[in-house]
Amino acid sequence: MHYISTRNAAHRVTLSQAIAQGIAPDGGLYIPDPFPHFVAHQFSDVHDMPQIGERLLTPFAEGDPLQSEIGAICREAFDFPTPLVPLERAPSPASVLELFHGPTAAFKDYGARFLAATLARIRRGAEKKLTILVATSGDTGGAVAAAFHRRPGFNVGVLYPQGQVSPRQAQQPACWGDNVRTYCVRGTFDDCQRMVKEAFLDPALAETHQLSSANSINIGRLLPQMVYYAKAGLELWRETGKRPNFIIPAGNLGNSLACIWARHIGLPIGEIVLATNANQSVTEFLRTGEWAPQPSVQTLASAMDVGNPSNMERLRTLHPDFEELQAQLGASSVDDIEIRATIRRDSHELQQVWCPHTATAAKVYRRLLSRGAKGHWVIVSTAHPAKFNEVVEPQIGFEVEIPASLAALLALPRQEKELEPTLAALRAELQS
Repeated sequence: MHYISTRNAAHRVTLSQAIAQGIAPDGGLYIPDPFPHFVAHQFSDVHDMPQIGERLLTPFAEGDPLQSEIGAICREAFDFPTPLVPLERAPSPASVLELFHGPTAAFKDYGARFLAATLARIRRGAEKKLTILVATSGDTGGAVAAAFHRRPGFNVGVLYPQGQVSPRQAQQPACWGDNVRTYCVRGTFDDCQRMVKEAFLDPALAETHQLSSANSINIGRLLPQMVYYAKAGLELWRETGKRPNFIIPAGNLGNSLACIWARHIGLPIGEIVLATNANQSVTEFLRTGEWAPQPSVQTLASAMDVGNPSNMERLRTLHPDFEELQAQLGASSVDDIEIRATIRRDSHELQQVWCPHTATAAKVYRRLLSRGAKGHWVIVSTAHPAKFNEVVEPQIGFEVEIPASLAALLALPRQEKELEPTLAALRAELQS
């Protein structure tokens, strides 16, 4: 198994090299070459996340030193629940895939913990520390900080846009200290993401630092995210004999692409529909065929405030023909008014409390039903609503209980530094 750049198929590396580098030297993103293929019956004897993860991901490490360690990595990374909960009061068959039971109460915990466990093995015996750079529009920073905190041989730099994440989201990457530095950037998420990409290609930083990424541009984040889609798809396929459909809150497209890849390699997954907020670059592309990234705009679903998602490059590489892509993927946009209304309505009618991001998927679910959609739909719930109490609680009329792991992080002192949205400012901080 090799990994090639989306911009140069002749550039080939192993899985360990792709994960350690984060991004290809030409600025492209790594993709498997070739993708392995499965049939559902190959998973008939495995049921939990670590077991499914080992079966699913081992072929992606074929020929790499990590191949024999995938099982141990999965057991270390996936040590919390991933429940698929029936939505009993829904107007048609539906379930909620709850991805917020990890240490930072968001789906990013899966990829971040897998990446940390993987890099710890890749870097055994390394003399120089590896600096992990991550841009976050919400939950990634906290998950990466938690996964790498106090791990020997690693430093972490987290960049988030000032004033564009919830207070509790901002607290999570900034409460660690030690080997984790957090930067509050005077700009947008797109600025943060640009700074990270520029840092990887900067000759001055290359002389002083070994850099890697923990955003979903890193293949080590995407591969493990396929596992929970595999688990949910297999569970419902065994129960119903049919492929379930998924509605996914979409921002930088990493979570969405993991589901698309899981279906591509043969897992029992039916339709995939992306739920976006007012940042409509993806929905407009799927409507018109013209890729026109836009500056990100601030919404209640802050982790999805992405105007130029990096993983669009991987998506277009997988489906270069636009008509084929349209047949493979749907998308629907939800504005802030609809987010508030959905949180309010579903709390009353379904007795479900959504975070703003999950609310976009819940709104799209109702929209699809109104248009006659059939089948079993899975609403992907990406974060615990307690992370967005200032949005959620005014709509539902009561306080959301805070998970114990999140409460512990909120009680820690905050440590961060403001930063101008330039490569020069980031370089100066990393070299200080």
